[in-house]
Amino acid sequence: MLHLLYILAFTVLAFLAVGNLIRSLVTVGMESQRVPPFRNSNRDNTFYPRSQGVPHPELLDEHGNIVNEPLLVMRSLTVQDAREQLDALYKSSPGGSDESAS
Repeated sequence: MLHLLYILAFTVLAFLAVGNLIRSLVTVGMESQRVPPFRNSNRDNTFYPRSQGVPHPELLDEHGNIVNEPLLVMRSLTVQDAREQLDALYKSSPGGSDESAS
């Protein structure tokens, strides 16, 4: 009898969770399609300074200009270059040996 009570309780919880998930998805979908109201008075803009489109400080250079170059450049390595770098790290470590191991 206790097993049936557990099954019933978890079934009810599962239906509540799925219903809440569907309700949240519908709410987010409706809010994403809603257009924010246009603010044209200076009074409204003082309360929302982020609405003017201020870029993040990491996207600015030393002079405050927007950086228009890639922020992350990855260089491809050959297998030989990677082995040389790993060997150099190993040899420079405290336990690394000076002789070359093949």
